[in-house]
Amino acid sequence: MNNKFNPNFISYKDTINSCILNFFTTGKMLSDGKRNKIKIFEFDTVTLNIKSFKKPNLLNQIVYRYLRKSKAQRSFEYATLLEKYHIGTPTPIAFYENTSFFGLKDSYYVCKHLNNVVEFREIVENENFENRDEIIRQFTRFTCNMHEQGVEFLDHSPGNTLIKKNDDNTYSFFLVDLNRMKFHKSLDFTTRMKNLSKITHKKDMIVTMSNEYALITGEDEKVIYETMWKFTADFQSYFHRKKRIKKKLKFWKK
Repeated sequence: MNNKFNPNFISYKDTINSCILNFFTTGKMLSDGKRNKIKIFEFDTVTLNIKSFKKPNLLNQIVYRYLRKSKAQRSFEYATLLEKYHIGTPTPIAFYENTSFFGLKDSYYVCKHLNNVVEFREIVENENFENRDEIIRQFTRFTCNMHEQGVEFLDHSPGNTLIKKNDDNTYSFFLVDLNRMKFHKSLDFTTRMKNLSKITHKKDMIVTMSNEYALITGEDEKVIYETMWKFTADFQSYFHRKKRIKKKLKFWKK
């Protein structure tokens, strides 16, 4: 099985090898999804978070073997780049690929597990969340810093950012599910606003985010709000249309 390690964690190689080989019979299930599974493996000095990616279809097995990097490899490499940019993400440890001549069979991404975190989704859904306005503003500063460094997180959605409260009442943000990212020399205004369009459909949050983004960048707050709201409305329309189509397809398959 092919693998690559963060040099700081090479001493854990035998331990992690064992976790990968016994992934489906050991460990604590954190997310048992249709596409991917995430398990936690606890040890005295480190808690591992291991994501097993769904076996790709026949075509993608060939693509990920010969033409494109696997999701596991991209997750590891993008996390390593984010660390260099000082953008929060769980510490990358390793990735594994099980391949044959015919293509990629399965793959795994290993990172340090974060305790005492919540998804940004909870901020969206719970309007009474403690310090909600301040978290939204700090999250906006986090995102703006990411944009300033030319990082475009294509899956910048509320379920893919984890929040950890610090002892000084500030908050740290960590990006997860990293296999779809782009790194540019700079990001134009339209790309920045589109990147924020999947975060929330709630106007009060967009008002706050627009205000904070304007304070940081010096750009016109009204233009930021109107642009962000337009892209948010477009995304919500696309999302619900796609959902209706899937529902109809399921009905006709019965």
